[in-house]
Amino acid sequence: MYPRLLELGPITLYSYGLLLAVAYLAGLQMAVVRARRRGLDSARIMDLGIWVIVSALVGAKLLLLIVEWDRFTGTPADLLALLRSGGVFYGGLLAAVGVAFWYLRRHRMPLWTVCDAFAPGIALGHAIGRMGCFLAGCCFGEPTTLPWGVTFTDPFAAENVGTPLNVPLHPTQLYEAGAELLVLAGLLITERWGRPFPGRTFWSYLLVYGVIRFTIEFFRGDARGMVFDLVSTSQFISLLLIPLSLVMLVRLSRVQSPTPQTARRRRAA
Repeated sequence: MYPRLLELGPITLYSYGLLLAVAYLAGLQMAVVRARRRGLDSARIMDLGIWVIVSALVGAKLLLLIVEWDRFTGTPADLLALLRSGGVFYGGLLAAVGVAFWYLRRHRMPLWTVCDAFAPGIALGHAIGRMGCFLAGCCFGEPTTLPWGVTFTDPFAAENVGTPLNVPLHPTQLYEAGAELLVLAGLLITERWGRPFPGRTFWSYLLVYGVIRFTIEFFRGDARGMVFDLVSTSQFISLLLIPLSLVMLVRLSRVQSPTPQTARRRRAA
């Protein structure tokens, strides 16, 4: 575990911040490449990606603040700890999706085709980001006696995000990173199977991720907020997202939508 990769005097390079930047850039690059193949305006996609990145950062922090209000509102130093913490992925995802919908409607871009272009990039970026969580020690798991349990030892991680030290823990960060890479491969392999339709890749990602996140949450040991004292905040969102994804997949499969190339020809005519 290396929460701080490099220290040069007053300058500190944090592992989470570095990998988060890599995650956003890698995910955005994949989205741009996929968008070009679908005949979409790459400049618009790049602009959209910047909006998505900013909104995701803000949304992740806001949901973390909400679910751990007491932890981050005690003193000004606690608010600084919020800036150093990773945030809640679902908060970033929901904020990014909301902003993306607004941007796409404003510029009259094909909603579900663009979402399909972004979905694998989200999975890739999330996998890289979880590796940053692992290096920083956040999003840690429950104590375990399993042979692959990981033991964190850096006092800075305990001070910064409350990581338990010298105790074998479930590597929940690696569980999720590995699962996201499998999802990424599955999306790329299966998106041309059967009868593709706009929105299938995006809602398939949300469906599968909802199941994965709901399951991994049982092994998490960090404070994440509870809903009705039964499930964590992320599990609650997953329980809403899974049936919504199924409904949207069924609904969109019954709608014949034009490809971006066909849509452009219709507008030109």
